Amino acid sequence: MKSYQFEEYGAALVENTGEAPSPSGDEVLMNVTACGVCHSDIHIWEGHFNLGNDKQLDIRGSRELPFTLGHEIVGTVEAVGENVTDVKVGDKRVVYPWIGCGKCAICASGEEQLCSRPRQLGIDVAGGYSDTLIVPHSRYLLDYGSLPKELACTYTCSGLTAYSALNKVKSRSDGGKLLIIGAGGVGLAAMAIAKSVTDAKIYIADIDPAKREAGIKAGAVDAIDPSDPAAFKSFMGMTGGGVNATIDFVGAESTAGFGAKVLAKGGKLVIVGLFGGSFSMPLPMFPIKAMSVEGSYVGNLQEMADLMELAKAGKLSELSITPREMKEANNTLEDLRAGKIVGRVVLQS
Repeated sequence: MKSYQFEEYGAALVENTGEAPSPSGDEVLMNVTACGVCHSDIHIWEGHFNLGNDKQLDIRGSRELPFTLGHEIVGTVEAVGENVTDVKVGDKRVVYPWIGCGKCAICASGEEQLCSRPRQLGIDVAGGYSDTLIVPHSRYLLDYGSLPKELACTYTCSGLTAYSALNKVKSRSDGGKLLIIGAGGVGLAAMAIAKSVTDAKIYIADIDPAKREAGIKAGAVDAIDPSDPAAFKSFMGMTGGGVNATIDFVGAESTAGFGAKVLAKGGKLVIVGLFGGSFSMPLPMFPIKAMSVEGSYVGNLQEMADLMELAKAGKLSELSITPREMKEANNTLEDLRAGKIVGRVVLQS
């Protein structure tokens, strides 16, 4: 078994070898064939989130080192535990990684991605920057049909995150206007999915001209640079008074502030990105504009199943994917941190 792991937070990933685990009970051993690289991998790798005002959320205490990142996983069933009956050796499956404890009220509600005692693959326990992986139950394995494996794995995080966020603004955006902030991997995934969820007129915002162009190519009616001092006035004129919903896939102080500022009355801001910082707004503006702000964290297993059905039916637009070899994991994280990647990079075993 070969894995690419960090042995200290922030240190370069190294190649480690060991004995492959054996599944028992409900467990399934997967041979990893591809694993997407996500911006949240950087936060896990660094060991903290930026809370703004020189404060950090330390997340180093929840995992053992060395640690294997990677939560956008697709693979082939290599072995199964004695209780497994619904998948067999050789089956190709995409892996839902947002696994909870399975015992609490939140897990029972179907929202186990919000469990306070998570077992999330590549986040809390070993992930997919490896050639093998243990999945605790076969219900987390979904058929991806004839989809390319490099595409299928992206739906487990960037795709699912975008889909769940779009669902959260659907009631506001249908028949109206929607602003997507951030034309990186998740923002472009949202553009690929949006037309299957909402009939809103979609705008894109990004400080990078190449990413704005990618957003236009993905179907946005127009694109703006939110860092431009004239952006607010220009955008309000362009939209006739603002948008009905904003999804912030960056999650920085400046982007959340801009996303809230351009909302029309009754609008909704959904914050998805984890770039970091703090967000403040005069309290009277909430009732005056009848606006709401909501956080969105990936999505639940049912949403994942629904998304895969849309994907297999060919109802989602193409997504820009760059394949790299698994041994390029560390370089890919560095490139992503430096903002050098447009679209998604998927590592292949």
